[in-house]
Amino acid sequence: MSAPNRVPLSVLDLATVREGHGSADALRGTIEIAKTADELGYARFWVAEHHNMPAVASTTPPVLIGAVAANTRNIRVGSGGVMLPNHMPFVVAEQFALLEALYPDRIDLGIGRAPGTDQATAAALRGVSPYLTVEQFPDHLQTVMALLGDVRGSAPARLSATPAAETYPEIWILGSSTYGAQLAAALGLPFCYAYHFAMSSDVDGAARLYRDGFQPSARFPEPHLMVSASVLAAETTEEAQYLAGPSRIMALSLRTGRLGPMVSPETAATRQLSDMDRAVLDSLPGTQYAGTAEEVVAGLDTLVERTGASELILAGAVYDPATRTDSLARIAKAWGL
Repeated sequence: MSAPNRVPLSVLDLATVREGHGSADALRGTIEIAKTADELGYARFWVAEHHNMPAVASTTPPVLIGAVAANTRNIRVGSGGVMLPNHMPFVVAEQFALLEALYPDRIDLGIGRAPGTDQATAAALRGVSPYLTVEQFPDHLQTVMALLGDVRGSAPARLSATPAAETYPEIWILGSSTYGAQLAAALGLPFCYAYHFAMSSDVDGAARLYRDGFQPSARFPEPHLMVSASVLAAETTEEAQYLAGPSRIMALSLRTGRLGPMVSPETAATRQLSDMDRAVLDSLPGTQYAGTAEEVVAGLDTLVERTGASELILAGAVYDPATRTDSLARIAKAWGL
């Protein structure tokens, strides 16, 4: 039997806010997780963009990216991702050009088209401007690309994201549907599929469409597919399932509109649920791969084989940042980083 194709591993973080703690604690936890990922040899550390959610402190990726990059040395740091319909393209380009100038060849700009929040909060972000709409996403994306050094497009007249760029951030397309896969393929960009959202999603179709339709570009002559997965490794399978309990309650709260901070494993294990809530919870994966490091790695090996992924990015909402750093260390050792 041939050895598994051990692709690079990366990390996605939400800066999870837990019960009894504040946003500052969540952000400090993210920085500690990033430092651990850097020391262990993970390839990238990405932070998400979510707004007005009690359990997520990662509201402004460029600010958090700057803090993470300042506290790490080698790992690439980026957005997973910036939700472009919430922002003017020129502002995004300026922010990431500045980050790239501060931390050359370490910055990733992952771009998505979802709102990252509810409709009312999206309206508060975008105001009444008719310019910020999902329908304009492809045009706005290409504007950002042109402002960040992609010579295939033309930047708006007399606009420059930074006075004298020497390097440019790496631009990625993010998505949980085949739309993002096809757009990334047409533009010759790397693509990250959000498989951690749901195991029933069409990751296979998206991977196939991306590879089959990929048009080489100057920076990316070959397709580069990264797939996300939610993981948690512990000493035993039972411990991992117990520590993954808060992620399942968080998934339930998202589906039922009863948002709150991340509960503890003890609370998750003892929470009284209605029959309807139990039925919803039983249908949700929460953490997709929860077990010993060997069990998690076996699942990830299968995911790579199934999708042909060039890289995996590991999500995982947990109550205590120390749980996350321990999990990442176990997986790194078992993976051979």
